[in-house]
Amino acid sequence: MTTTPEHDERIAKMTFASVYPHYVTKVEKKGGTKEELHQVIAWLTGFNDTKLQQLIDDKVTFESFFQQATLHPNAHLIKGVICGYRIEDIETPLTQQVRYLDKLVDELAKRRKMEKILRSE
Repeated sequence: MTTTPEHDERIAKMTFASVYPHYVTKVEKKGGTKEELHQVIAWLTGFNDTKLQQLIDDKVTFESFFQQATLHPNAHLIKGVICGYRIEDIETPLTQQVRYLDKLVDELAKRRKMEKILRSE
């Protein structure tokens, strides 16, 4: 699926710190915890709590956030539709990576089992 250059640019320049509180709210509103959210983010990116807090404090863009990440080898197993886009069909790598994170947060908020969220094949 082709996203527009403007859409991709908007996502790249958005700061992780501006979206993170929304992730926390979404997860907690449905009975999840910040710790579970951090577990999901760590699985996808390799960031521990200290690094995650540093990235939030530094107000890094999603572009910088994912440049510093070590994407999990099973991230490609994240499939489905998020924000109107089929994740596996998104052609821009950064946009796809951001949507991976969105999808994991969505699944956590829907209270899917953690072993299903953290795809192991």
